[in-house]
Amino acid sequence: MARRWHVGAFGVMAVFALACEAGAGGAGGSEPTGAPPKGYPSSMAALGDSITAGFGSCGAFLVCGRNSWATGTADAVDSHYRRILAKNPRIRAKARNFARPGARAGDLPGQVAQAIDMKAQYVTILIGANDACAGSTAAMTSVSTFRSRVDRGLNRLKKGLPKADVLVVGIPDVYRLWQQGRKNDRAVRAWQRFDTCQSMLADPTSTDDADNKRRRDVRARINDYNDELAEACAKYGSRCRWDDDVHEAGFSLDLVNQVDFFHPDAEGQAELADLTYGFK
Repeated sequence: MARRWHVGAFGVMAVFALACEAGAGGAGGSEPTGAPPKGYPSSMAALGDSITAGFGSCGAFLVCGRNSWATGTADAVDSHYRRILAKNPRIRAKARNFARPGARAGDLPGQVAQAIDMKAQYVTILIGANDACAGSTAAMTSVSTFRSRVDRGLNRLKKGLPKADVLVVGIPDVYRLWQQGRKNDRAVRAWQRFDTCQSMLADPTSTDDADNKRRRDVRARINDYNDELAEACAKYGSRCRWDDDVHEAGFSLDLVNQVDFFHPDAEGQAELADLTYGFK
């Protein structure tokens, strides 16, 4: 189980994505008086790809930020933002989601710059699935390139926000999703219709040796990415917390939306929030 913070310490479809709401937290209102509870941030930023953006979690091919595991406002998800808000009202309307569908590790430095501009005290990072979900295994980002891009983003973050708490989340296990969905006709049709994560999910029912090897190669690449993310977080120092619970737990088909059978639905986003929340 990943270490938790305690009080005193923490696709192509993207082109068509639309925002469901402007941001997290709703209207501003008056600034709370008194000092915030020790250990709970008063602002936060979420970085990453379509998962953190909440894409597909509202039952349509839309970015649905209210359902984001990190900064969402939906009661059903109970995001990190909502849980922190319950302890520290100063964070109200000061949670921003800079995650974008299709983002890869190379996009992390740009998202970090946005987090720095808003002076976020807590930053969540979940990125890397799109580096593995390429059109082919040959098109996947190399492990060394992935690490250098992650390091570039984290180095920029540490320089710009040296006192911020950082959470780095492991990439979900797409191989396990394939195992669970390969015999589900609806999932297979959806993956084929939308060309979802072709490096892993192309020809999902095939048992040919070449296809099995391709899937194992993608699984190995994601595992390598996660190893690099863990090392990069450790190198960052005590303000960075690595959490691989999402990868270890995996995602069942009942936690992804029933349109593309890939992105988490609201229940899946709630599970993400539960698995990764670290403030106590």
